[in-house]
Amino acid sequence: MPVAIENIKAAQKRIEPYVRRTDITKITLPKEGELFLKLENLQYTGAYKVRGAFNCVLQLTPEQRQAGVLAASAGNHAQGVARAARELGLNCTIVMPAGAPLSKIAATKHYGAEVILFGATYDDACRHALQLAEETGKTFIHPFDDERIICGQGTLGLEILEQCPAGQVIVPIGGGGLASGIATAIKAVDPTVRVIGVEPQNAASMSASVSAGRIITLPSANTIADGIAVKTPGELTYPLCSDILDEIVTVDEGDIANAILYLLEKGKIVSEGAGAASVAAVLSGRVQLLEDRPTVALLSGGNIDVTMISRIIDKGLIRSGRKITISTQMNDKPGQLVRLLDLISGTGANIVGVRHDRTNAQMNITESSVIVELETRDRQHIFEIRSMLEDMGYRLK
Repeated sequence: MPVAIENIKAAQKRIEPYVRRTDITKITLPKEGELFLKLENLQYTGAYKVRGAFNCVLQLTPEQRQAGVLAASAGNHAQGVARAARELGLNCTIVMPAGAPLSKIAATKHYGAEVILFGATYDDACRHALQLAEETGKTFIHPFDDERIICGQGTLGLEILEQCPAGQVIVPIGGGGLASGIATAIKAVDPTVRVIGVEPQNAASMSASVSAGRIITLPSANTIADGIAVKTPGELTYPLCSDILDEIVTVDEGDIANAILYLLEKGKIVSEGAGAASVAAVLSGRVQLLEDRPTVALLSGGNIDVTMISRIIDKGLIRSGRKITISTQMNDKPGQLVRLLDLISGTGANIVGVRHDRTNAQMNITESSVIVELETRDRQHIFEIRSMLEDMGYRLK
């Protein structure tokens, strides 16, 4: 059943006192062109989810408010519901997967919610939350499969068109509430605007469902984009995404890591994996920029653990050819290690780590092994280093 644009416009007025109208900014791409970013990482709670949460909670009956609310989330919906509950004076319980980012767990508790950790994935947490809702009488606030949630997220579509003459909008997809809401709003205002959904390859439940013509449940959803790691699309959101989205593309884990790194380095923007997925679609070439109208990528959230940032930066550097580890063997004689390191330094690479092993039982007694970690400029630089060392007689891994 389609969502009415009037309900999205009503949601925009309803939640206006409680949400931030986030900016749109431009970022220059490594290839020709500019990309506009809708910065929902700067939203209250650090993600767009607060929009749908407030739209839903504000429509509860007095009896429902008295009983309190309950939700399941990997983090962003949790914070949105917790903040809405705190602002409106409601008791709130959130069930989160046991592996949810520590920063999101702490932030949810900060808003006053009781946090219960259960299961390995969002789907596990959701089943437990539904059971608790039956036992406690609290109202379950679904993260995406609820028209009130869809309309709240759809307010982003209205904002984008009010701020920018977009020709296409790229939106991350988890369960589909954000994508279906934005697509509904945009197509109602300007049907010529393309709306493209993006999923991680490791959690592409919506594209799998659209291809199959029915809702598909994936066996797993393991991705650094934890905010969109959903194994099963919603019963409301699946037909909306299937009917309204112009295209759904997928990006791999390396694409997402590279996008997070690019946003940090070039845009000075902190994004979580789910937020960077839309940018990854452009950087990886899955989505091409339009020549005559702007492309807007929704940066849906910025809630990411510092430890995860460190790992993602490493992954992004490796993928972009700016970090590499090489190993080789050499004669175990004085000066051989210095010679190798001098040769590498001469190429302009930065040596950040060296491990020298003379005791490996699998090596000839006259040899030693060396593992060197390098910072490099790009893939061409790596090729030049490798070619030079091989010409000098080193066998490399």
